[in-house]
Amino acid sequence: MKINKTENGSELLIAVVGRLDTTTSPQLDEELKSLNGIEKLVFDFKELEYISSAGLRVLLSAQKVMNKQGSMVIKNVNETINEIFEVTGFVDILTIE
Repeated sequence: MKINKTENGSELLIAVVGRLDTTTSPQLDEELKSLNGIEKLVFDFKELEYISSAGLRVLLSAQKVMNKQGSMVIKNVNETINEIFEVTGFVDILTIE
């Protein structure tokens, strides 16, 4: 998995490439520990191939933080990832564009 971060003032864009699973989710979790001052968190999943329950847990954790200090959006979700969000009910929790 590869993570590309772009910070623009109080907005943080995180593009995730590859697989977000048990092995790689701690890496993303670590990147999200410093969200101080971030009012808008945007995930770009254009190149995300797979997400496991461990990856979903990281997203849920980030959503809880951002609920207190701003907003979180997930963009460019492919059909496979969207299906996982639908089956798990995450479409009702997350803002997906």
